[in-house]
Amino acid sequence: MSSNEIIILISIGLFTGLVSGTLGLGGGIVIIPALVFFLGLTQHQAQGTSLAILLFPIGILGFYNYYKAGYVNMKYTLIIVLAFVIGSYFGSLLSINLPDKILRKVFGIGVFLISLKMIFGR
Repeated sequence: MSSNEIIILISIGLFTGLVSGTLGLGGGIVIIPALVFFLGLTQHQAQGTSLAILLFPIGILGFYNYYKAGYVNMKYTLIIVLAFVIGSYFGSLLSINLPDKILRKVFGIGVFLISLKMIFGR
């Protein structure tokens, strides 16, 4: 694993943690597109790795199936998990200090922009 990959993984984890702590978004809406667009994972690999990151809270059985099929990158998973925890802490601090009306608008714009990238990108 290159230092560039590690920097990208840490960035994904921190950003996802911030977005998750701020807006309640995470795996499917942030991690999966980031793994596909920034690291070139296949959709299967990105989904399997995302489930591994969120394993204990929600995805243990889905993760197990992806893992058995060879679609989980455990190195990526561990780095993003650590960075995600840090990012979510600071994101939650940001979120609780934003007015509800602004938070709703930021959430809507974020989901819209990500959907456009997924539909029309690459």
